[in-house]
Amino acid sequence: MVGALVRALFSTTRKSISSSSLKPSINARAFSSATATAAAEPGGALDPNRLRNVAVIAHVDHGKTTLMDRLLRQCGADIPHERALDSNQLEKERGITIASKITSISWKENELNMVDTPGHADFGGEVERVVGMVEGAILVVDAGEGPLAQTKFVLAKALRYGLRPILLMNKVDRPSVSEERCDEVESLVFDLFANLGATGEQLDFPVLYASAKEGWASSTFTKNPPADTKNMSQLLDAIVKYVPPPKASLDEPFRMLVSMMEKDDYVGRILTGRITSGVARINDRVHGLRDSDAGVVKIEEGKIVKLRKKQGMVSFDVDCAGAGDIISVAGLKSPSIGHTVANVEVMIPLPTVELDPPTISMTFGVNDSPLAGLDGSQLTGGKIGDRLLAEAETNLAINVIPGPAESYEVQGRGELQLGILLENMRRESFELSVSPPKVMYKMENGVKLEPIEEVTIEVNEEHVGLVMEALSHRRAEVTDMGPVPGNFGRTRMTLTCPSRGLVGYRSVFSSDTRGTGFMHRAFTAYERYRGPLGNVRKGVLVSCARGTITAYALVSLEPRGTLFVTPGVEAYDGMIVGEHSRDTDLDVNPVRNKALTNIRSAGNDENVKLSPPRRMTLEEAIGYVASDELIEVTPHNIRLRKRYLDSNKRKTMSKRPKE
Repeated sequence: MVGALVRALFSTTRKSISSSSLKPSINARAFSSATATAAAEPGGALDPNRLRNVAVIAHVDHGKTTLMDRLLRQCGADIPHERALDSNQLEKERGITIASKITSISWKENELNMVDTPGHADFGGEVERVVGMVEGAILVVDAGEGPLAQTKFVLAKALRYGLRPILLMNKVDRPSVSEERCDEVESLVFDLFANLGATGEQLDFPVLYASAKEGWASSTFTKNPPADTKNMSQLLDAIVKYVPPPKASLDEPFRMLVSMMEKDDYVGRILTGRITSGVARINDRVHGLRDSDAGVVKIEEGKIVKLRKKQGMVSFDVDCAGAGDIISVAGLKSPSIGHTVANVEVMIPLPTVELDPPTISMTFGVNDSPLAGLDGSQLTGGKIGDRLLAEAETNLAINVIPGPAESYEVQGRGELQLGILLENMRRESFELSVSPPKVMYKMENGVKLEPIEEVTIEVNEEHVGLVMEALSHRRAEVTDMGPVPGNFGRTRMTLTCPSRGLVGYRSVFSSDTRGTGFMHRAFTAYERYRGPLGNVRKGVLVSCARGTITAYALVSLEPRGTLFVTPGVEAYDGMIVGEHSRDTDLDVNPVRNKALTNIRSAGNDENVKLSPPRRMTLEEAIGYVASDELIEVTPHNIRLRKRYLDSNKRKTMSKRPKE
């Protein structure tokens, strides 16, 4: 009862935001262009009171990157295409944000540094490392779907840093979204804030309604705003009004915490972060600092050779930058993410960002299959190790630990994150063998703990039983279940499930729901080990000969299970060519040729018709392989194989007790 009264009180306060306080500027675009030019001119640093540092956070596919497009276009930036900030090739192909992006826009007399963040739980490290750079956040929530698993994750990070998010209800132009639905979602978000321990000030969050696709935002609920307000002006005004300027002093010595890093062929390492205090100028003497168990360590001393700022979609050089601004610095070769860059008289590093621990690990090693070296050029363990260590330097959510026999244990947040790393290495002409993912357990007071994830699933009613049965084998527990508002015949379930149970389940889920369901997951905490999983996969068909696969051999193998290969593909001993229809592995000969005779008979040379094989993506292969199997990754092929290629060795190893 008390919670309802408090919620009603805050709701009334938020809805009292008048349209006049967020009135758009008449010549906003012209003013933005002029301010951008002024900001780019060399001279003094910007007054921190004119700065606003804002992160855009949300669940996946709730419209963050589209919103950024509209904000950039509103402020006069030239947008070459939709989702302009997703510049990575894999981001364009998959339609997701993988890495955080920073840009700035000018609005009236203020400079807004905007940070676009990923929505997938696997890339949560990108959110964690940039949320410390900002003083405010825009929490984008789909008005139809409401807050989901990753919404809770990113909001918890924002609240931990004391940010007061602006709630933006996106996609209100959809026919199924009504004002009552928006009030319901707002109530759910309020409860989420309260459950995460938000302060009274944070609970009084402003609410705006938007359609990023149509390019408008409003302080009051509407589906079709007037033509003169059909833009993002009210959201930009809300950012200036509700996001506090950075608390920083231009008079103190220069200090900056490095939050992002990239490499340039001309100037070398480029370090990006928010300037905590002071002013950075070209040719200033600076050094890198970091904390260690032995105390403060001085990494390197040098001078600033370049200061770079991004405005819209264009990067340009500046002569100086002041406290509170987000800037890129070049001139030092050794500091990396989490280190402090400061004037030489400063010897106290800034506190580093705390990241959630990785939950799964995979072992990357040299490709030792009979077909190794045919596709790629980066083959040795040394080159693989250098590439992985370079990745760990720029991505703090990944840990790399050297292992025996030129192998490396790579620890991360999920199979999607490690799959993206593998895909990038493939495109760089690497060949390697990869073990199946292992969950990273913990021991506390003699109790075995494992990572647990919160899973949100929405399916048609006829698929609920199938999904529940599959997840019960994976040790999932249902915490909430009910109909989806506004979608007749749809059911939404919230579950908690061990990370090991969800490995490889996404492809099974898509098949079970005929592509009509959606599933989202996010790490919650380590809890007591829930016991062994049930039977979640069948056996496989393993090749017992080397050669070119023939259609003649595959015809006789089709009744045995599902094939992964086509005629004409090279196979070798120990290579997996299909899934067995039973729970045991079966050795088969896929390269068998038809025996030729000198007798001709009618019907012997008829065409062979085969069913299409099951093609696996890299993420599906990562989730599919068992503990005694490996993935062979090359620039042109993804093959599954047994860890031990010799069948006699496999029989011997299968008799040993499992870990």
